[in-house]
Amino acid sequence: MFAFLLRRLALTVPTFIALMFVTFVAIRLVPGDPVEVRVGERGISAERLAMFRHDLGLDQPVWKQFADYAWQLLHGDFGTSLATNQKVATEFLALFPATLELAAAAMLFAVLLGVPAGVIAAARRGSLYDQTLMGLSVTGYSMPIFWWGLLAIMFVAERWGLTPVSGRIDLIKYYFEPVTGFMVIDAWLSGQAGAVKDALHHLVLPAIVLGTVPLAVVARMTRSAMLEVLSEDYVRTARAKGLPAWRVVGLHALRNALIPVVTTIGLQVGALMAGAVLTETIFSWPGVGKWLIESISRRDYPALQGGVMLISSVVIFVNLLVDLSYGLINPRIRHG
Repeated sequence: MFAFLLRRLALTVPTFIALMFVTFVAIRLVPGDPVEVRVGERGISAERLAMFRHDLGLDQPVWKQFADYAWQLLHGDFGTSLATNQKVATEFLALFPATLELAAAAMLFAVLLGVPAGVIAAARRGSLYDQTLMGLSVTGYSMPIFWWGLLAIMFVAERWGLTPVSGRIDLIKYYFEPVTGFMVIDAWLSGQAGAVKDALHHLVLPAIVLGTVPLAVVARMTRSAMLEVLSEDYVRTARAKGLPAWRVVGLHALRNALIPVVTTIGLQVGALMAGAVLTETIFSWPGVGKWLIESISRRDYPALQGGVMLISSVVIFVNLLVDLSYGLINPRIRHG
């Protein structure tokens, strides 16, 4: 297991280098001048402008800028925001709990609905339920998040008034100092009556919007994996011995079908992080995604580069946990 872990960690090094290079180049292709973030729209002399460029290192050759940036990352320095003059890592850690809370709720929604739906569809292959589920899965996977989010706000929040439009909690009714950064937990710790319910009320709609695509993917993958397992000899043997259908499907077949499902769930973490950028912007959710969008509009190079690298670290870490979980799900798999 330890050797497997070391191999996986070693494979992340070239991934980080490639990601660092692509991020560095792509951000500099964005139109605009980051110096404007510092100087604003007011007039400034050429000497002062040159001084700002020198302070930011923008007067150096591109290869030198990349080398300096890589050296900073090696020392754990993700840079300083041009807009706020705060450390990028500090801003990220302050906002990441909001994004993690939203992503966790979206993935919980996707797994709790997607896995049972896929199992039932496989057990009733060819039925009306199976065909309906697959049709809804294709529809859910095909809907752009920004369009689906706007529709949800228009009907669920505005017309029907079932959920709030934006934010994480009603700041007029409830106010407390954050302890963990997770609004539901902080609302519970505050002890204020109705705070947890209001926090969940704000969370449910953006979580459903963000979790729609993972729900469709998990349902389809579960169905596909279950159909393959249900055709195995040991499943037919279990049925021939007279075991109940729920035991054959829910215990013997599902456990062996979980490997591709867990892999899919791990891969969807990256999709959730990407989808959070749009979801947080639409619902004014104060997380990392909204922060990155604002950084793009401000041409804040350090915030963009550091934010992308930190999010990538989270995705790689989750994928590593997924790899390690294979041995727990299926005892036949060992990482020796």
